[in-house]
Amino acid sequence: METVLKSPCDEQHPQQAEDFHGNLEQNSKLSGGIKKDIEKLYEAVPQLVNVFKIKEKIGEGTFSSVYLATAQLQTGYEEKMALKHLIPTSHPLRIAAELQCLTVAGGQDNVMGVKYCFRKNDHVVIVMPYLEHESFLDILNSLSFEEVREYMFNLFKALRRIHHFGIVHRDVKPSNFLYNRQLKKYALVDFGLAQGTPDTKIELLKTVHSEDQQGSCLQNNPIVALGNGVSVSVTAPKQIAQQSASKAGDRRSSSLLKVQMKQGRGGKEDSVHHSVQRSVFGERNFNVYSSTYQENSSTKLMKQSKMIDVSSRKLVTKKKIISTKTVSNGAARKAASGCPLNLPCDCYATDRVCSVCLSRCQQVAPRAGTPGFRAPEVLTKCPTQTTAIDMWSAGIIFLSLLSGRYPFFKASDDLTALAQIMTVRGSRETIQAARTFGKSVVCTQVVPTQNLRTLCEKLRGTNSSCKTSQGEVPSRSENNTALPVAADKPCATLGKKIQHFENFQEGDGALEVKAADMKGWDQVPDEAYDLLDKLLDLNPATRITAKEALLHPFFKDIKL
Repeated sequence: METVLKSPCDEQHPQQAEDFHGNLEQNSKLSGGIKKDIEKLYEAVPQLVNVFKIKEKIGEGTFSSVYLATAQLQTGYEEKMALKHLIPTSHPLRIAAELQCLTVAGGQDNVMGVKYCFRKNDHVVIVMPYLEHESFLDILNSLSFEEVREYMFNLFKALRRIHHFGIVHRDVKPSNFLYNRQLKKYALVDFGLAQGTPDTKIELLKTVHSEDQQGSCLQNNPIVALGNGVSVSVTAPKQIAQQSASKAGDRRSSSLLKVQMKQGRGGKEDSVHHSVQRSVFGERNFNVYSSTYQENSSTKLMKQSKMIDVSSRKLVTKKKIISTKTVSNGAARKAASGCPLNLPCDCYATDRVCSVCLSRCQQVAPRAGTPGFRAPEVLTKCPTQTTAIDMWSAGIIFLSLLSGRYPFFKASDDLTALAQIMTVRGSRETIQAARTFGKSVVCTQVVPTQNLRTLCEKLRGTNSSCKTSQGEVPSRSENNTALPVAADKPCATLGKKIQHFENFQEGDGALEVKAADMKGWDQVPDEAYDLLDKLLDLNPATRITAKEALLHPFFKDIKL
Protein backbone atom coordinates (compact mmCIF):
# COMPACT_ATOMS: atom_id res chain seq x y z
CA MET A 1 0.00 0.00 0.00
CA GLU A 2 1.46 3.31 -1.06
CA THR A 3 1.56 6.12 1.46
CA VAL A 4 0.72 9.56 0.05
CA LEU A 5 2.27 12.58 1.71
CA LYS A 6 -0.43 15.01 2.69
CA SER A 7 0.34 18.68 2.37
CA PRO A 8 -0.56 20.93 5.31
CA CYS A 9 -2.67 22.92 2.85
CA ASP A 10 -4.75 19.97 1.52
CA GLU A 11 -7.94 20.71 3.39
CA GLN A 12 -7.96 24.50 3.22
CA HIS A 13 -6.54 24.97 -0.29
CA PRO A 14 -7.40 22.05 -2.63
CA GLN A 15 -5.73 23.67 -5.68
CA GLN A 16 -2.54 24.25 -3.75
CA ALA A 17 -2.57 20.64 -2.58
CA GLU A 18 -2.95 19.44 -6.19
CA ASP A 19 0.05 21.52 -7.25
CA PHE A 20 2.01 20.21 -4.27
CA HIS A 21 1.56 16.57 -5.18
CA GLY A 22 2.09 17.34 -8.87
CA ASN A 23 5.46 18.87 -8.11
CA LEU A 24 6.49 15.81 -6.12
CA GLU A 25 5.60 13.48 -9.00
CA GLN A 26 7.97 15.39 -11.27
CA ASN A 27 10.79 14.67 -8.82
CA SER A 28 10.43 10.90 -9.08
CA LYS A 29 13.90 10.55 -10.63
CA LEU A 30 15.63 12.16 -7.63
CA SER A 31 17.28 10.15 -4.87
CA GLY A 32 15.23 9.36 -1.83
CA GLY A 33 17.13 11.73 0.46
CA ILE A 34 16.88 14.75 -1.83
CA LYS A 35 13.23 14.03 -2.61
CA LYS A 36 12.49 13.95 1.11
CA ASP A 37 14.30 17.27 1.61
CA ILE A 38 12.20 18.87 -1.13
CA GLU A 39 9.02 17.49 0.43
CA LYS A 40 10.00 18.92 3.80
CA LEU A 41 10.69 22.30 2.21
CA TYR A 42 7.25 22.37 0.59
CA GLU A 43 5.75 21.52 3.97
CA ALA A 44 7.78 24.12 5.86
CA VAL A 45 7.05 26.93 3.38
CA PRO A 46 3.76 26.06 1.64
CA GLN A 47 3.73 29.41 -0.22
CA LEU A 48 6.30 27.90 -2.58
CA VAL A 49 3.87 25.33 -3.94
CA ASN A 50 1.91 27.67 -6.21
CA VAL A 51 4.96 29.52 -7.46
CA PHE A 52 7.88 27.14 -7.91
CA LYS A 53 8.60 23.67 -9.17
CA ILE A 54 11.66 22.53 -7.29
CA LYS A 55 13.79 20.40 -9.60
CA GLU A 56 16.79 19.35 -7.54
CA LYS A 57 19.14 20.17 -4.69
CA ILE A 58 22.25 21.89 -6.02
CA GLY A 59 24.11 22.86 -2.87
CA GLU A 60 24.30 22.37 0.86
CA GLY A 61 26.26 24.22 3.51
CA THR A 62 26.40 24.53 7.27
CA PHE A 63 23.62 27.08 7.51
CA SER A 64 21.60 26.62 4.33
CA SER A 65 20.62 24.42 1.41
CA VAL A 66 20.18 25.61 -2.19
CA TYR A 67 17.65 24.21 -4.66
CA LEU A 68 17.11 24.68 -8.38
CA ALA A 69 13.51 25.57 -9.21
CA THR A 70 11.49 26.96 -12.09
CA ALA A 71 8.90 29.72 -11.83
CA GLN A 72 6.03 30.12 -14.26
CA LEU A 73 5.97 33.74 -15.39
CA GLN A 74 2.89 35.60 -16.58
CA THR A 75 4.36 35.63 -20.08
CA GLY A 76 4.24 31.86 -20.10
CA TYR A 77 8.01 31.52 -19.93
CA GLU A 78 9.61 29.35 -17.25
CA GLU A 79 12.54 31.01 -15.48
CA LYS A 80 15.12 29.13 -13.45
CA MET A 81 15.61 30.30 -9.87
CA ALA A 82 17.90 29.39 -7.00
CA LEU A 83 16.08 28.87 -3.70
CA LYS A 84 18.27 29.26 -0.62
CA HIS A 85 16.61 27.69 2.42
CA LEU A 86 18.19 28.97 5.64
CA ILE A 87 18.20 26.58 8.57
CA PRO A 88 15.67 27.54 11.27
CA THR A 89 18.41 28.10 13.87
CA SER A 90 19.90 31.02 11.92
CA HIS A 91 19.82 34.25 13.88
CA PRO A 92 17.09 36.60 12.59
CA LEU A 93 19.55 39.51 12.53
CA ARG A 94 21.98 37.51 10.41
CA ILE A 95 19.22 36.59 7.96
CA ALA A 96 18.01 40.18 7.71
CA ALA A 97 21.56 41.45 7.21
CA GLU A 98 22.18 38.97 4.39
CA LEU A 99 18.98 40.06 2.69
CA GLN A 100 19.93 43.71 3.02
CA CYS A 101 23.34 43.05 1.45
CA LEU A 102 21.65 41.37 -1.52
CA THR A 103 19.03 44.09 -2.01
CA VAL A 104 21.34 47.09 -1.55
CA ALA A 105 24.58 45.94 -3.20
CA GLY A 106 23.35 43.05 -5.33
CA GLY A 107 22.02 42.93 -8.86
CA GLN A 108 24.98 44.52 -10.64
CA ASP A 109 28.77 44.35 -11.02
CA ASN A 110 28.78 40.56 -10.61
CA VAL A 111 27.09 40.63 -7.20
CA MET A 112 24.13 38.29 -6.82
CA GLY A 113 20.79 39.99 -6.31
CA VAL A 114 17.53 38.82 -4.77
CA LYS A 115 14.11 38.48 -6.39
CA TYR A 116 11.79 37.30 -3.62
CA CYS A 117 11.82 36.16 -0.03
CA PHE A 118 9.36 33.76 1.59
CA ARG A 119 8.92 33.18 5.31
CA LYS A 120 6.81 30.75 7.29
CA ASN A 121 7.40 30.79 11.03
CA ASP A 122 11.15 30.23 11.48
CA HIS A 123 11.76 29.02 7.90
CA VAL A 124 13.13 31.56 5.41
CA VAL A 125 13.68 31.01 1.67
CA ILE A 126 15.61 33.57 -0.37
CA VAL A 127 14.91 33.42 -4.11
CA MET A 128 17.73 34.50 -6.42
CA PRO A 129 18.42 34.33 -10.16
CA TYR A 130 19.98 31.02 -11.15
CA LEU A 131 23.38 31.08 -12.82
CA GLU A 132 24.49 27.78 -14.26
CA HIS A 133 28.18 27.46 -13.45
CA GLU A 134 31.16 25.15 -13.62
CA SER A 135 33.06 23.59 -10.75
CA PHE A 136 36.30 25.49 -10.15
CA LEU A 137 38.28 22.30 -9.73
CA ASP A 138 36.92 20.77 -12.93
CA ILE A 139 38.04 23.67 -15.13
CA LEU A 140 41.17 24.80 -13.26
CA ASN A 141 43.72 23.18 -15.56
CA SER A 142 41.81 23.84 -18.77
CA LEU A 143 41.52 27.61 -18.34
CA SER A 144 43.59 29.75 -20.66
CA PHE A 145 45.63 32.58 -19.19
CA GLU A 146 43.28 35.11 -20.76
CA GLU A 147 40.30 33.43 -19.07
CA VAL A 148 42.10 33.68 -15.74
CA ARG A 149 42.70 37.38 -16.33
CA GLU A 150 39.01 37.94 -17.08
CA TYR A 151 38.01 35.86 -14.05
CA MET A 152 40.11 37.95 -11.66
CA PHE A 153 38.97 41.22 -13.24
CA ASN A 154 35.33 40.33 -12.69
CA LEU A 155 36.02 39.16 -9.15
CA PHE A 156 37.55 42.56 -8.35
CA LYS A 157 34.52 44.28 -9.86
CA ALA A 158 32.30 42.41 -7.44
CA LEU A 159 34.57 43.16 -4.48
CA ARG A 160 34.77 46.83 -5.42
CA ARG A 161 30.98 46.92 -5.42
CA ILE A 162 30.44 45.40 -1.97
CA HIS A 163 33.40 47.24 -0.41
CA HIS A 164 31.88 50.50 -1.64
CA PHE A 165 28.92 49.75 0.61
CA GLY A 166 31.15 48.84 3.53
CA ILE A 167 30.51 45.10 3.28
CA VAL A 168 33.24 42.64 4.27
CA HIS A 169 32.25 39.34 2.65
CA ARG A 170 34.57 37.23 4.86
CA ASP A 171 34.14 34.06 2.77
CA VAL A 172 35.53 34.83 -0.69
CA LYS A 173 36.42 31.54 -2.38
CA PRO A 174 35.79 29.86 -5.76
CA SER A 175 32.53 28.18 -4.73
CA ASN A 176 31.15 31.57 -3.70
CA PHE A 177 32.08 33.22 -6.99
CA LEU A 178 30.00 31.49 -9.63
CA TYR A 179 31.43 31.36 -13.14
CA ASN A 180 29.65 30.46 -16.36
CA ARG A 181 32.51 29.87 -18.76
CA GLN A 182 30.43 29.81 -21.93
CA LEU A 183 28.39 32.93 -21.22
CA LYS A 184 31.25 34.70 -19.39
CA LYS A 185 28.96 35.54 -16.51
CA TYR A 186 29.97 35.81 -12.87
CA ALA A 187 28.21 36.16 -9.53
CA LEU A 188 29.49 36.69 -5.99
CA VAL A 189 27.14 34.85 -3.62
CA ASP A 190 26.59 33.90 0.03
CA PHE A 191 26.65 36.89 2.38
CA GLY A 192 25.83 34.74 5.39
CA LEU A 193 29.11 35.64 7.13
CA ALA A 194 29.27 39.26 5.98
CA GLN A 195 30.30 41.98 8.39
CA GLY A 196 30.27 45.74 8.10
CA THR A 197 33.08 48.27 8.18
CA PRO A 198 32.78 51.15 10.68
CA ASP A 199 31.23 53.30 7.93
CA THR A 200 29.10 50.56 6.36
CA LYS A 201 25.97 51.60 4.48
CA ILE A 202 24.24 48.37 5.50
CA GLU A 203 22.56 49.32 8.75
CA LEU A 204 21.84 45.78 9.89
CA LEU A 205 25.53 44.83 9.62
CA LYS A 206 26.25 47.33 12.38
CA THR A 207 23.90 45.42 14.65
CA VAL A 208 25.35 42.06 13.61
CA HIS A 209 28.87 43.31 14.34
CA SER A 210 27.92 44.32 17.88
CA GLU A 211 26.35 40.91 18.42
CA ASP A 212 29.49 39.16 17.18
CA GLN A 213 31.64 41.08 19.63
CA GLN A 214 29.89 39.14 22.39
CA GLY A 215 30.83 35.82 20.81
CA SER A 216 33.60 33.41 21.60
CA CYS A 217 36.81 34.75 23.11
CA LEU A 218 40.43 33.83 22.73
CA GLN A 219 42.25 31.92 25.39
CA ASN A 220 45.85 31.11 26.15
CA ASN A 221 47.91 30.67 23.01
CA PRO A 222 49.76 27.42 22.26
CA ILE A 223 53.06 27.16 20.47
CA VAL A 224 52.79 24.78 17.55
CA ALA A 225 55.78 22.56 16.82
CA LEU A 226 56.61 22.47 13.13
CA GLY A 227 59.27 19.77 13.10
CA ASN A 228 63.02 20.14 12.62
CA GLY A 229 63.13 22.34 15.69
CA VAL A 230 60.77 24.91 14.21
CA SER A 231 57.83 26.30 16.18
CA VAL A 232 55.46 29.22 15.84
CA SER A 233 53.67 31.20 18.51
CA VAL A 234 51.33 34.19 18.33
CA THR A 235 50.76 36.54 21.24
CA ALA A 236 49.00 39.82 21.82
CA PRO A 237 51.04 42.48 23.66
CA LYS A 238 47.84 43.97 25.07
CA GLN A 239 47.13 40.74 26.91
CA ILE A 240 50.35 40.82 28.95
CA ALA A 241 49.98 39.98 32.64
CA GLN A 242 51.59 41.95 35.47
CA GLN A 243 54.75 41.00 37.34
CA SER A 244 55.00 38.67 40.24
CA ALA A 245 55.03 40.67 43.46
CA SER A 246 58.21 39.01 44.73
CA LYS A 247 60.22 39.73 41.56
CA ALA A 248 58.52 42.79 40.17
CA GLY A 249 61.78 44.44 39.17
CA ASP A 250 63.24 41.54 37.24
CA ARG A 251 60.45 39.32 36.01
CA ARG A 252 57.69 40.28 33.62
CA SER A 253 54.79 37.89 33.17
CA SER A 254 52.79 37.42 30.06
CA SER A 255 49.61 35.58 29.33
CA LEU A 256 49.66 33.94 25.95
CA LEU A 257 46.57 33.89 23.83
CA LYS A 258 45.40 30.44 23.01
CA VAL A 259 44.39 30.11 19.38
CA GLN A 260 41.12 28.28 19.01
CA MET A 261 41.66 24.97 17.31
CA LYS A 262 38.16 24.47 16.07
CA GLN A 263 37.39 25.10 12.41
CA GLY A 264 35.32 28.17 11.54
CA ARG A 265 32.32 28.08 9.27
CA GLY A 266 33.17 27.19 5.70
CA GLY A 267 31.43 24.96 3.23
CA LYS A 268 33.15 22.01 1.61
CA GLU A 269 34.80 23.00 -1.61
CA ASP A 270 33.65 21.26 -4.72
CA SER A 271 34.83 17.62 -4.79
CA VAL A 272 36.60 16.60 -1.62
CA HIS A 273 38.36 13.61 -3.11
CA HIS A 274 39.83 15.81 -5.84
CA SER A 275 40.87 18.63 -3.54
CA VAL A 276 43.02 16.32 -1.42
CA GLN A 277 45.05 15.32 -4.43
CA ARG A 278 45.44 18.90 -5.65
CA SER A 279 46.52 20.47 -2.38
CA VAL A 280 50.03 21.90 -2.19
CA PHE A 281 49.89 21.77 1.59
CA GLY A 282 48.17 18.70 2.98
CA GLU A 283 48.11 17.00 6.35
CA ARG A 284 49.64 13.86 4.88
CA ASN A 285 51.96 15.27 2.26
CA PHE A 286 53.17 18.29 4.21
CA ASN A 287 55.61 16.75 6.64
CA VAL A 288 57.14 19.87 8.11
CA TYR A 289 54.20 21.10 10.13
CA SER A 290 52.60 19.24 13.02
CA SER A 291 49.07 20.52 13.54
CA THR A 292 48.64 18.73 16.89
CA TYR A 293 49.10 20.76 20.02
CA GLN A 294 50.38 18.08 22.38
CA GLU A 295 50.65 18.08 26.12
CA ASN A 296 54.17 18.93 27.33
CA SER A 297 55.06 20.46 23.95
CA SER A 298 58.25 22.56 23.84
CA THR A 299 57.51 26.21 24.44
CA LYS A 300 59.50 29.37 23.99
CA LEU A 301 59.15 31.78 26.85
CA MET A 302 58.14 35.33 26.18
CA LYS A 303 59.83 38.14 28.05
CA GLN A 304 58.51 41.66 28.06
CA SER A 305 60.76 44.56 27.29
CA LYS A 306 60.58 47.32 29.86
CA MET A 307 57.80 49.69 28.89
CA ILE A 308 55.73 52.23 30.78
CA ASP A 309 52.43 51.46 29.05
CA VAL A 310 51.38 47.84 29.62
CA SER A 311 49.24 47.78 26.47
CA SER A 312 52.20 48.69 24.27
CA ARG A 313 54.78 46.32 25.70
CA LYS A 314 56.53 44.21 23.13
CA LEU A 315 57.44 40.58 23.51
CA VAL A 316 60.85 39.14 22.78
CA THR A 317 62.01 35.54 22.91
CA LYS A 318 63.75 34.11 25.92
CA LYS A 319 66.25 31.37 25.27
CA LYS A 320 65.07 29.10 28.05
CA ILE A 321 62.66 26.30 27.07
CA ILE A 322 60.07 24.95 29.45
CA SER A 323 57.25 22.43 29.37
CA THR A 324 53.61 23.36 29.67
CA LYS A 325 50.81 21.29 31.08
CA THR A 326 47.19 21.25 30.09
CA VAL A 327 44.91 22.41 32.85
CA SER A 328 41.21 22.15 33.33
CA ASN A 329 40.10 25.62 32.30
CA GLY A 330 36.49 25.03 33.32
CA ALA A 331 37.21 24.32 36.98
CA ALA A 332 39.99 26.86 37.20
CA ARG A 333 37.91 29.65 35.70
CA LYS A 334 35.09 28.92 38.09
CA ALA A 335 37.46 29.26 41.02
CA ALA A 336 39.01 32.38 39.51
CA SER A 337 35.79 34.21 38.76
CA GLY A 338 36.07 36.35 41.88
CA CYS A 339 39.73 37.33 41.50
CA PRO A 340 40.46 41.07 41.21
CA LEU A 341 42.13 42.00 37.91
CA ASN A 342 44.87 44.03 39.55
CA LEU A 343 46.44 41.09 41.37
CA PRO A 344 49.99 40.17 40.30
CA CYS A 345 50.48 36.94 38.38
CA ASP A 346 52.59 34.21 39.97
CA CYS A 347 52.47 31.47 37.32
CA TYR A 348 55.02 32.91 34.92
CA ALA A 349 57.58 30.27 33.84
CA THR A 350 55.73 27.52 35.67
CA ASP A 351 53.81 24.48 34.48
CA ARG A 352 50.43 25.87 35.50
CA VAL A 353 48.01 28.71 34.80
CA CYS A 354 47.06 30.70 37.87
CA SER A 355 43.57 31.89 38.76
CA VAL A 356 44.61 35.51 38.18
CA CYS A 357 45.42 34.87 34.51
CA LEU A 358 42.26 32.85 34.02
CA SER A 359 40.11 35.64 35.45
CA ARG A 360 41.40 38.31 33.08
CA CYS A 361 39.18 39.51 30.26
CA GLN A 362 40.05 37.78 27.02
CA GLN A 363 40.32 39.25 23.58
CA VAL A 364 37.51 38.87 21.07
CA ALA A 365 38.20 38.72 17.35
CA PRO A 366 36.15 37.40 14.39
CA ARG A 367 37.60 34.39 12.61
CA ALA A 368 34.73 33.32 10.36
CA GLY A 369 35.71 32.12 6.91
CA THR A 370 36.96 29.04 5.10
CA PRO A 371 40.29 27.44 6.10
CA GLY A 372 42.95 28.10 3.49
CA PHE A 373 41.52 31.51 2.58
CA ARG A 374 41.89 33.32 5.92
CA ALA A 375 44.21 36.33 5.99
CA PRO A 376 47.14 36.56 8.45
CA GLU A 377 45.28 39.15 10.53
CA VAL A 378 42.40 36.69 10.90
CA LEU A 379 44.70 33.81 11.82
CA THR A 380 46.43 35.92 14.48
CA LYS A 381 43.09 37.11 15.90
CA CYS A 382 43.51 40.77 15.09
CA PRO A 383 40.37 42.49 16.45
CA THR A 384 40.33 45.10 13.68
CA GLN A 385 39.59 43.40 10.35
CA THR A 386 38.75 45.31 7.19
CA THR A 387 37.86 44.66 3.57
CA ALA A 388 41.53 43.73 3.16
CA ILE A 389 40.71 40.19 4.29
CA ASP A 390 38.60 39.75 1.13
CA MET A 391 41.54 40.89 -1.00
CA TRP A 392 43.79 38.31 0.64
CA SER A 393 41.24 35.60 -0.19
CA ALA A 394 41.14 36.86 -3.78
CA GLY A 395 44.92 36.57 -3.80
CA ILE A 396 44.71 32.93 -2.73
CA ILE A 397 42.29 32.27 -5.60
CA PHE A 398 44.72 33.98 -7.99
CA LEU A 399 47.56 31.89 -6.55
CA SER A 400 45.59 28.71 -7.26
CA LEU A 401 44.85 29.85 -10.81
CA LEU A 402 48.48 30.70 -11.56
CA SER A 403 49.87 27.53 -9.97
CA GLY A 404 47.13 25.14 -11.06
CA ARG A 405 46.82 23.85 -7.48
CA TYR A 406 43.60 23.82 -5.49
CA PRO A 407 43.21 24.16 -2.60
CA PHE A 408 46.64 25.71 -2.26
CA PHE A 409 46.73 25.83 1.54
CA LYS A 410 45.29 23.06 3.68
CA ALA A 411 45.65 23.18 7.45
CA SER A 412 43.63 21.89 10.40
CA ASP A 413 44.27 24.88 12.67
CA ASP A 414 45.13 28.56 12.46
CA LEU A 415 48.78 28.39 13.53
CA THR A 416 49.56 25.65 11.02
CA ALA A 417 47.84 27.81 8.39
CA LEU A 418 50.02 30.77 9.42
CA ALA A 419 53.14 28.60 9.25
CA GLN A 420 52.21 27.51 5.73
CA ILE A 421 51.83 31.15 4.70
CA MET A 422 55.32 31.76 6.10
CA THR A 423 56.79 29.17 3.73
CA VAL A 424 55.59 31.26 0.79
CA ARG A 425 55.83 34.82 2.14
CA GLY A 426 58.69 34.38 4.60
CA SER A 427 58.89 34.18 8.39
CA ARG A 428 60.63 37.52 8.94
CA GLU A 429 58.12 39.31 6.73
CA THR A 430 55.23 37.67 8.61
CA ILE A 431 56.66 38.65 11.99
CA GLN A 432 57.24 42.23 10.87
CA ALA A 433 53.72 42.53 9.43
CA ALA A 434 52.16 41.13 12.59
CA ARG A 435 53.78 43.87 14.64
CA THR A 436 51.92 46.47 12.59
CA PHE A 437 48.57 45.19 13.85
CA GLY A 438 49.64 44.54 17.43
CA LYS A 439 50.65 40.88 17.35
CA SER A 440 53.91 39.21 18.23
CA VAL A 441 54.73 36.14 16.16
CA VAL A 442 57.66 33.95 17.19
CA CYS A 443 59.24 31.44 14.81
CA THR A 444 62.30 29.47 15.91
CA GLN A 445 63.74 29.25 12.42
CA VAL A 446 64.09 31.69 9.54
CA VAL A 447 62.00 30.66 6.53
CA PRO A 448 62.88 32.55 3.32
CA THR A 449 60.39 34.18 0.97
CA GLN A 450 59.55 32.28 -2.20
CA ASN A 451 59.68 33.89 -5.62
CA LEU A 452 56.05 33.80 -6.74
CA ARG A 453 56.79 33.30 -10.44
CA THR A 454 59.21 30.46 -9.76
CA LEU A 455 56.79 28.85 -7.34
CA CYS A 456 53.78 28.98 -9.67
CA GLU A 457 55.71 27.87 -12.76
CA LYS A 458 57.16 24.89 -10.89
CA LEU A 459 53.79 23.79 -9.63
CA ARG A 460 52.08 24.29 -12.98
CA GLY A 461 54.97 22.64 -14.82
CA THR A 462 55.73 25.51 -17.19
CA ASN A 463 59.27 26.12 -15.94
CA SER A 464 61.54 24.29 -18.37
CA SER A 465 64.44 24.17 -15.92
CA CYS A 466 62.30 22.26 -13.42
CA LYS A 467 60.86 19.58 -15.68
CA THR A 468 61.31 15.98 -14.67
CA SER A 469 64.36 14.44 -16.32
CA GLN A 470 64.04 11.66 -18.90
CA GLY A 471 63.36 8.32 -17.27
CA GLU A 472 62.83 9.74 -13.78
CA VAL A 473 59.72 8.31 -12.17
CA PRO A 474 58.12 10.49 -9.51
CA SER A 475 57.37 8.93 -6.15
CA ARG A 476 53.90 9.01 -4.73
CA SER A 477 52.51 10.08 -1.40
CA GLU A 478 49.85 8.25 0.55
CA ASN A 479 47.09 9.95 -1.42
CA ASN A 480 48.65 9.13 -4.80
CA THR A 481 49.92 12.62 -5.48
CA ALA A 482 53.00 12.74 -7.70
CA LEU A 483 56.07 13.98 -5.85
CA PRO A 484 59.54 14.71 -7.24
CA VAL A 485 62.25 12.26 -6.21
CA ALA A 486 65.48 14.20 -6.77
CA ALA A 487 65.60 16.58 -3.82
CA ASP A 488 69.18 17.59 -4.55
CA LYS A 489 68.41 19.08 -7.96
CA PRO A 490 68.09 22.88 -8.10
CA CYS A 491 64.42 22.98 -9.06
CA ALA A 492 63.25 19.63 -7.78
CA THR A 493 61.79 21.06 -4.59
CA LEU A 494 61.20 24.38 -2.89
CA GLY A 495 63.13 23.23 0.16
CA LYS A 496 61.95 21.13 3.04
CA LYS A 497 59.15 23.56 3.78
CA ILE A 498 57.14 22.84 0.60
CA GLN A 499 56.35 19.62 -1.23
CA HIS A 500 55.08 20.48 -4.66
CA PHE A 501 53.70 18.23 -7.30
CA GLU A 502 54.66 18.08 -10.94
CA ASN A 503 52.61 16.50 -13.66
CA PHE A 504 54.33 13.75 -15.60
CA GLN A 505 53.49 11.83 -18.73
CA GLU A 506 52.85 8.14 -18.17
CA GLY A 507 54.90 5.82 -20.35
CA ASP A 508 58.34 7.43 -20.34
CA GLY A 509 57.89 9.49 -17.14
CA ALA A 510 58.87 12.75 -18.85
CA LEU A 511 56.98 16.00 -18.60
CA GLU A 512 56.24 17.31 -22.06
CA VAL A 513 54.60 20.69 -22.49
CA LYS A 514 53.52 21.43 -26.01
CA ALA A 515 53.45 25.05 -27.09
CA ALA A 516 50.08 24.59 -28.76
CA ASP A 517 48.57 23.47 -25.45
CA MET A 518 50.03 26.25 -23.32
CA LYS A 519 47.06 28.60 -23.81
CA GLY A 520 49.19 31.59 -22.97
CA TRP A 521 50.80 30.09 -19.87
CA ASP A 522 54.23 30.32 -21.43
CA GLN A 523 53.88 34.11 -21.68
CA VAL A 524 52.59 35.18 -18.26
CA PRO A 525 53.66 38.82 -17.82
CA ASP A 526 55.46 40.17 -14.76
CA GLU A 527 52.39 42.29 -14.03
CA ALA A 528 50.49 39.13 -13.03
CA TYR A 529 52.94 38.28 -10.28
CA ASP A 530 53.23 41.91 -9.24
CA LEU A 531 49.47 41.95 -8.66
CA LEU A 532 49.66 38.63 -6.82
CA ASP A 533 52.38 40.05 -4.58
CA LYS A 534 50.21 43.06 -3.74
CA LEU A 535 47.21 40.85 -3.01
CA LEU A 536 49.26 38.65 -0.68
CA ASP A 537 50.70 41.63 1.17
CA LEU A 538 51.02 40.47 4.78
CA ASN A 539 50.21 43.96 6.04
CA PRO A 540 46.46 44.66 5.63
CA ALA A 541 47.09 48.41 5.81
CA THR A 542 49.14 48.37 2.59
CA ARG A 543 47.37 45.51 0.81
CA ILE A 544 45.92 46.51 -2.54
CA THR A 545 42.21 47.39 -2.66
CA ALA A 546 39.68 46.16 -5.21
CA LYS A 547 39.47 49.60 -6.78
CA GLU A 548 43.26 49.79 -7.10
CA ALA A 549 43.45 46.24 -8.45
CA LEU A 550 41.12 47.11 -11.34
CA LEU A 551 43.52 49.90 -12.32
CA HIS A 552 46.57 47.63 -12.16
CA PRO A 553 48.63 47.31 -15.39
CA PHE A 554 47.67 43.63 -15.48
CA PHE A 555 44.22 44.74 -16.69
CA LYS A 556 45.38 47.66 -18.85
CA ASP A 557 43.46 46.62 -21.98
CA ILE A 558 40.24 45.51 -20.25
CA LYS A 559 37.43 48.04 -20.07
CA LEU A 560 35.94 48.77 -16.67
